Amino acid sequence: MRQLEAQAVAAQTQRVVSVDALRGFNIFWILGADATIWSFNEMVHDKGPVLSAAGSFLNTQMTHVAWEGFRFYDFIFPLFIFVAGVAIVLSLPRLVEREGKAQAYARVFRRALILYGLGLIFYGGISRHWGDVRLVGVLQRIALCYLCASLLFLNFRARGIVVALVVLLAGYWAMMTFVPVPGVGAGSFASDANLANWIDANYLPGWKWDLTRDPEGLLSTLPAIASCLLGVLAGLLLADPRLQGTQKSLLLIACGIPLTSAGYLWGLQFPIVKVIWTSSFVLVAGGYSLILLGVWHQIIDVWGYQRWAAVFIWLGANAITLYFINNVTADQFALRFSGDTVSTFELFATRFIGGDFAALLDRLMTPGTGTFVVRMLGLIFAILLARFLYGRKIFLRV
Repeated sequence: MRQLEAQAVAAQTQRVVSVDALRGFNIFWILGADATIWSFNEMVHDKGPVLSAAGSFLNTQMTHVAWEGFRFYDFIFPLFIFVAGVAIVLSLPRLVEREGKAQAYARVFRRALILYGLGLIFYGGISRHWGDVRLVGVLQRIALCYLCASLLFLNFRARGIVVALVVLLAGYWAMMTFVPVPGVGAGSFASDANLANWIDANYLPGWKWDLTRDPEGLLSTLPAIASCLLGVLAGLLLADPRLQGTQKSLLLIACGIPLTSAGYLWGLQFPIVKVIWTSSFVLVAGGYSLILLGVWHQIIDVWGYQRWAAVFIWLGANAITLYFINNVTADQFALRFSGDTVSTFELFATRFIGGDFAALLDRLMTPGTGTFVVRMLGLIFAILLARFLYGRKIFLRV
């Protein structure tokens, strides 16, 4: 049985603060920053060409593309999975060194199982009939990606991980390109006319987010694992004692730029589609993730400028907990069909400045102001809770 490539490294490596900050930056948008921008767009849409254009641009970037393409909002989920891969390298070797490989396996399976269970509860658990239970979803996909990437990391060197990454991306492309879909044929990547959607429609039980298919479906989980493996490779680079801090930052950026370019080039044949997590989408999102991590690592860990990122560090320390709290009160089933819901922190904020007070702000200033202020306050409450937990060293990990 091989020694972990990074086992000795991790014991010598200080905590990479930029990874926590990047995780917090990711969850920041999910906790209400996205909704705040939607409200801002409503406020300024008729306030002159400059403000209207700015609001429209930001609002567009805070919405998913209908099918093919890439916006900032499409970047949030793959960035989270990427960061989860980085964290695998920074945490598991220390566990192996301290408690042994068997305990590491136990920890990985236990964490994946808890994450998957939280995902089921997040979407309503078994409060409805079997046909309305969502077996796949955001937390479930994170659980599966974490499980597979961790097992590969525990058993293979960097070269083996690269091989697994290539096999997943090339294999998914080959299946999507050459396996014929009944009634459609081979090589179609259109909505509801591709292999991944067909498998969901015919073999994925329970409630599907898009009725006949799911953005976190069965087949598309394979390339999502590749997104996590890109994070593992980035983590190995960060943990490499042969490299200095600035070298690590530059290498991350240098790897990210061609990876992003390759993704866009591949997208000419295999379109960039988040909903089916195409291989080109993996490269584009992974490339941007590497670039962002490299920049933040240089600023935060090498140059030591951390104060500006304090909010993100607080949020990143309890990201999954805050994500779960923020959404567990929402009826995800109703959200899918009504198109609107109120998150936990926003709901709490309405107790202070909602109702007639929010309506008064709309009348005194401009329509949308009340909702903007409510959502901003909800985000502030989330940050304050994160600060409270961080300040008392309460880290609720699964």
